[in-house]
Amino acid sequence: MFKKLATATLVAGALLTSSVQADQWHMPTPYGDANLPTQIAYGFAEDIKNGTDGNIDITVHSGASLVKHPEIPRAVRTGQVQLGEIFIGIMGNTHPVFKHDNIPFLATSFEDAKRLWEAAKPQIEKQLDKEGMILLYTVPWPAQSLYTKAPVNTLEDLEGLKMRAYSPSTSRLADLMNTTPTTVQVPEIPQAFSTGIIDAMITSPSTGANGQAWDYLSHYTDIKAWIPKNVVVVNKRAFLRLSDEQQQVILDAAAAAEAKGWEGVRKTAAEDTATLAENGITVSEPSDELMAELQKIGDIMVKEWEQEAPEEVGAILSNYR
Repeated sequence: MFKKLATATLVAGALLTSSVQADQWHMPTPYGDANLPTQIAYGFAEDIKNGTDGNIDITVHSGASLVKHPEIPRAVRTGQVQLGEIFIGIMGNTHPVFKHDNIPFLATSFEDAKRLWEAAKPQIEKQLDKEGMILLYTVPWPAQSLYTKAPVNTLEDLEGLKMRAYSPSTSRLADLMNTTPTTVQVPEIPQAFSTGIIDAMITSPSTGANGQAWDYLSHYTDIKAWIPKNVVVVNKRAFLRLSDEQQQVILDAAAAAEAKGWEGVRKTAAEDTATLAENGITVSEPSDELMAELQKIGDIMVKEWEQEAPEEVGAILSNYR
């Protein structure tokens, strides 16, 4: 009798522990705490904890401290973590629809980027669902512009340089600019510049300001090439195991997070561009010749993108235009 009681107690204890552990969720994000998307992620986690009376407690692991950025989609898909934040473009090799906001000069204002997102969202959700993930929210970055160690007036000024790449689309762009694409993730940028691994990059003013770009380069040309986004996704099985009430708490927190992202990015873009100038980086508008050359590359990339998946990409472009 005693043995049966002890065994029952052990089983009950194991189930209780399992239940407690199931409520401890982990959310890797690739960016540091100074970045707007990460700050929003912390608020999102806090809203869920409060809304579920602590029954779902999400730990945000910033700066790729738990899972490296390229591995986050797989970690969420396989249930290694319950949810995660991902730069959409890094999934471009999975399906072309994930490249929609990495195509140069397709959407260069926040208004157009929002319209492009609404046009792409059904296809994005469809592909994520196939991979066992559910879209929760998105946070845009400021428009991506050109960082270099010297002034740039035409593409000829960039020829032969090593250009940072972080997605299939940015690799292709580097090729078309007659530069050498070199994959470097955000935490590695300062060292990559300092050691000559890369000579130039196209990224947001926020990445430059938070990474103190003035320590390793001198020029920022505001080409506003595209406005990319992060998505926060949740493992489908983990989400569906929750009660309807808990699911709704998460969806409400996600809607609030997305609203904060689209509102906050405008302010962040202006502040971070000013920070670059205040710290000695020459901030300039691009020449007409440079923009004409880049627009031609953008047109090529739109056509190539559509050819990759005519049905899905064609639907996005049709809805957007």
